[in-house]
Amino acid sequence: MIKVLKNKKYLLGYFFALSATAIWSGNFIIARDLNTSIPPISLAFSRWTVAVIVLFPFAIKKLITDWEILKKNWIYIAITSLLGVTIFNTLIYLAGHTTTAINLSLISITFPVFIIIFLRIFYKEAITLHKAIGILLVLIGVLFLITKGNLSKLLNLSFAIGDIWMLLAAIIFAVYSLLLKQKPKKLSLLGFQLSTFIVGLLFMLPFFIWESLTVPPIQFENKTIFSILYVGIFASLTAYILWNKAIDKIGPGNAGIIYYTLPLFSGLLAYLILNEAIGLVHLYSLVLILSGILIATSIKCKN
Repeated sequence: MIKVLKNKKYLLGYFFALSATAIWSGNFIIARDLNTSIPPISLAFSRWTVAVIVLFPFAIKKLITDWEILKKNWIYIAITSLLGVTIFNTLIYLAGHTTTAINLSLISITFPVFIIIFLRIFYKEAITLHKAIGILLVLIGVLFLITKGNLSKLLNLSFAIGDIWMLLAAIIFAVYSLLLKQKPKKLSLLGFQLSTFIVGLLFMLPFFIWESLTVPPIQFENKTIFSILYVGIFASLTAYILWNKAIDKIGPGNAGIIYYTLPLFSGLLAYLILNEAIGLVHLYSLVLILSGILIATSIKCKN
């Protein structure tokens, strides 16, 4: 009975991680699509404003109940808010202004690698053979997908300032994911999410004011409004809650492996929304990525 319950816990954890990754894939497409119509900080600020407004009526009671816990752990709340809310997505939107799509995709998938490295450094977690093989297969699959089967393209990449922003974003999200494991046990998920969303938004406020005074204002068209609602409700609120649940059930290491499926979802959305073709290269990549995930997560590790 206990084994069955554990298996259900892991299955739910992987489902949550996969769902969050699928939602975030849309965030990358929006970041690229709106890079000329919405300034990066304004997009991030609008995103989290929507998330707070939508979450507030559902989480305010939890926030009040958890107030004493939040006060005792204010440093933890401030750090997770700054990293996961204020900086991470703002850097993605900033990177989308100055780097190419192929570079953005390549650098974004380094996040799980940083998680495994940090787990090794700070938590002394061993990098097992099956996990190393699985990660290698996943990396090959993702690179095969991004380069459309021509890996020699990797030799011709040039890097811009946006690549540095994206690399920093990947490192920050890895740290944020590890910090989620340190969340106080008595702190509810809704109370935690609402508090970090609000604090992160407050950290962002002076930068938003500065940007609003120095660049042209947002032109609110139908596409712009829909995009902001998507990143605010789904990429922010829904995906973050799912990711938190995934971290709680399977740990940051295993959840990080699932994140490698992001280019697959991005490719599917590009096909459905942008009418981009799907060919054999996508199917080969799918086989490699799914095989790697199954191998890397076949033995449950303690994270």
